Amino acid sequence: MKIEFDGNQPIVDAAQIAPLLDLDVVGFQILMQSGKIATGVERGSGADAGKLRLTFQSPDWRVRLTCGLDGTVLTTTRLRVPGTAR
Repeated sequence: MKIEFDGNQPIVDAAQIAPLLDLDVVGFQILMQSGKIATGVERGSGADAGKLRLTFQSPDWRVRLTCGLDGTVLTTTRLRVPGTAR
Protein backbone atom coordinates (compact mmCIF):
# COMPACT_ATOMS: atom_id res chain seq x y z
CA MET A 1 0.00 0.00 0.00
CA LYS A 2 1.20 3.49 -0.79
CA ILE A 3 -0.21 6.83 0.37
CA GLU A 4 -0.34 9.69 -2.12
CA PHE A 5 0.25 13.33 -1.21
CA ASP A 6 -1.32 16.61 -2.28
CA GLY A 7 1.46 18.97 -1.33
CA ASN A 8 2.08 18.14 2.33
CA GLN A 9 -1.31 16.49 2.93
CA PRO A 10 -1.70 12.69 2.72
CA ILE A 11 -4.47 11.43 0.43
CA VAL A 12 -5.81 8.00 1.35
CA ASP A 13 -7.98 5.82 -0.87
CA ALA A 14 -11.13 4.79 1.03
CA ALA A 15 -10.95 1.38 -0.67
CA GLN A 16 -7.63 0.74 1.09
CA ILE A 17 -8.67 1.86 4.59
CA ALA A 18 -12.32 0.75 4.78
CA PRO A 19 -11.57 -3.01 4.99
CA LEU A 20 -9.09 -2.40 7.82
CA LEU A 21 -11.98 -0.85 9.79
CA ASP A 22 -14.37 -3.72 8.85
CA LEU A 23 -16.32 -1.35 6.59
CA ASP A 24 -17.22 -1.16 2.93
CA VAL A 25 -16.32 2.03 1.06
CA VAL A 26 -19.80 3.54 1.33
CA GLY A 27 -19.96 2.84 5.08
CA PHE A 28 -16.50 4.36 5.51
CA GLN A 29 -17.52 7.49 3.59
CA ILE A 30 -20.72 7.88 5.62
CA LEU A 31 -18.84 7.59 8.93
CA MET A 32 -16.14 10.01 7.72
CA GLN A 33 -18.74 12.60 6.66
CA SER A 34 -20.61 12.27 9.95
CA GLY A 35 -17.40 12.71 11.97
CA LYS A 36 -17.54 9.20 13.46
CA ILE A 37 -14.10 8.33 12.12
CA ALA A 38 -11.34 10.37 13.74
CA THR A 39 -8.13 10.89 11.80
CA GLY A 40 -4.68 12.08 12.74
CA VAL A 41 -1.33 12.74 11.12
CA GLU A 42 1.95 12.74 13.05
CA ARG A 43 5.30 13.56 11.52
CA GLY A 44 8.31 11.83 13.03
CA SER A 45 11.25 13.59 14.64
CA GLY A 46 14.53 12.40 16.08
CA ALA A 47 14.87 8.66 15.50
CA ASP A 48 11.56 8.71 13.58
CA ALA A 49 12.48 11.60 11.28
CA GLY A 50 11.38 10.83 7.73
CA LYS A 51 8.33 8.84 8.86
CA LEU A 52 4.67 9.72 8.99
CA ARG A 53 1.96 8.06 11.10
CA LEU A 54 -1.67 8.17 9.96
CA THR A 55 -4.37 7.12 12.42
CA PHE A 56 -8.00 6.27 11.64
CA GLN A 57 -10.36 5.46 14.49
CA SER A 58 -13.89 4.23 13.90
CA PRO A 59 -16.30 3.38 16.70
CA ASP A 60 -14.90 -0.21 16.63
CA TRP A 61 -11.31 -0.10 15.31
CA ARG A 62 -8.13 1.96 15.42
CA VAL A 63 -5.79 1.62 12.44
CA ARG A 64 -2.33 3.19 12.30
CA LEU A 65 -0.20 3.32 9.19
CA THR A 66 3.47 4.19 9.53
CA CYS A 67 4.79 5.47 6.21
CA GLY A 68 8.04 6.61 4.70
CA LEU A 69 8.15 10.12 3.24
CA ASP A 70 7.51 8.65 -0.22
CA GLY A 71 4.18 7.27 1.06
CA THR A 72 5.20 3.62 1.24
CA VAL A 73 3.39 1.98 4.17
CA LEU A 74 6.05 0.44 6.41
CA THR A 75 3.76 -0.99 9.11
CA THR A 76 0.03 -1.34 9.73
CA THR A 77 -1.40 -1.72 13.23
CA ARG A 78 -5.05 -2.64 13.77
CA LEU A 79 -6.61 -2.74 17.24
CA ARG A 80 -10.18 -3.19 18.39
CA VAL A 81 -11.37 -0.23 20.44
CA PRO A 82 -11.89 -1.37 24.08
CA GLY A 83 -15.48 -2.19 24.95
CA THR A 84 -16.55 -3.01 21.39
CA ALA A 85 -15.90 -6.77 21.24
CA ARG A 86 -18.43 -8.58 19.09
